Amino acid sequence: MERAVLVYTTYPSIVEAERAGRAIVEKRLAACVNILPGMVSHYWWQGAIERAEEVVMIFKTRASLAENVRAAVKETHSYDTPAIMVVPVEQVDADYHAWIVAETSK
Repeated sequence: MERAVLVYTTYPSIVEAERAGRAIVEKRLAACVNILPGMVSHYWWQGAIERAEEVVMIFKTRASLAENVRAAVKETHSYDTPAIMVVPVEQVDADYHAWIVAETSK
């Protein structure tokens, strides 16, 4: 059974996040994307601490598609170095896993 993974990333705006998320789901690279607005980030960038209001995105997909999701995010992202992290899923409900597999099959 292929493992499910979550792909975590952030975007600078809800508009950019929705555009990217919908495109990735339309390509069936992910079964679902969750977009969570209202995050505040503090981080080092080019030698200074920055503050930004961002949007969290979490894609639900199969491990074999994680690299394709990463590439699709990088392709259109406005950040020079977007945060893209693939998080393995320890357990997933069998019916939900079947749904992820079905919706990401071409």
